[in-house]
Amino acid sequence: MKKFVQMLACVAMLSLSASAADIVDTAVSAGSFKTLATALKAAGLIDTLKGAGPFTVFAPTDEAFAKLPPGTVEGLLKDTAKLKKILLYHVVSGKVMAADVVKLKSAKTVEGSNAKVTVKGDKVMVNNANVVKTDIACDNGVIHVIDTVIMPPMPKM
Repeated sequence: MKKFVQMLACVAMLSLSASAADIVDTAVSAGSFKTLATALKAAGLIDTLKGAGPFTVFAPTDEAFAKLPPGTVEGLLKDTAKLKKILLYHVVSGKVMAADVVKLKSAKTVEGSNAKVTVKGDKVMVNNANVVKTDIACDNGVIHVIDTVIMPPMPKM
């Protein structure tokens, strides 16, 4: 009986370690989303994206954030309402795999606006961002890597 319990414990540990990480942990472990992780923390979105989901995240790399004009990231980290709006524009409810993304003309974001999806041959764009890697599976959704930070429509003054 003792051997059986030990075997069950080993199987349980293996199955836990084999499961995919959530969206936040997956992005952090990739190493190329440090700015995104910092922004998610500043905007108070870590717990949300560690939640059950499922979520689809169009995740800009550190290089994507570096393309923004000087001082933009620092300014957004201080304006958390605007930062949160921008970050939620990168998130779509549900697990939308690449095979489904290419069938879309737009995607309704958690922020509330639609992001434009364009497909030309094997190239996919979300607004002005190229999708450079797709279908990074997470236990609460999927990540598609983009090379540019996308901005939600701003109200006209």
